[in-house]
Amino acid sequence: MSKDAAATRLALLQAARRRFAFDGYRATTVRDIAADAGVNVALINRYFLSKEGLFRACLVRTTPTSTTPRPGPDLERAIGGLIRHIIRSPTDEDSMQLLLLLRSSGDEAVDDIRRETLRGYADRLAGAVRPDGVVDEDLLVRAEIALSVVLGMTMLRTSTRVEPLASAEVEAVAGPLEEALRALLGGGRS
Repeated sequence: MSKDAAATRLALLQAARRRFAFDGYRATTVRDIAADAGVNVALINRYFLSKEGLFRACLVRTTPTSTTPRPGPDLERAIGGLIRHIIRSPTDEDSMQLLLLLRSSGDEAVDDIRRETLRGYADRLAGAVRPDGVVDEDLLVRAEIALSVVLGMTMLRTSTRVEPLASAEVEAVAGPLEEALRALLGGGRS
């Protein structure tokens, strides 16, 4: 892929993330995305095959490698990654990507993609805190609750801008969030 093609693909992804996060899947048109990116609408099909393919590509980065828990016992890394991921600026690209996981689309195939992404992340998160990497139902439920805390906090800091949380300093948010995640992921049966 040439530099221009890579830059165009990135511009489309960034424009799509913003549109999908704030307007929702159904209300977003490929023409809007292309216009926001400053490119021809045909390039969406060229690089992503469809609007659904573009949405899937947008979700792929909601769990970047740097913050995705790896299998094995690493509670500290898992919690640290979650905290770094959500205490960023409310307009940060990662925050917008997390919002994609919250909005119902009204399109069953797209909602399946969203559920698959959420399930996969909860599985990886749960596996990251077990010494043997084996995930039982109790741990998976706790990982899903932790994920809901992360998503809820992202929503309150970004799309709904609930104060004082939305403008709270990193230090004010990180401590209580770490305590909550540690209680969910480090406590209980494993």
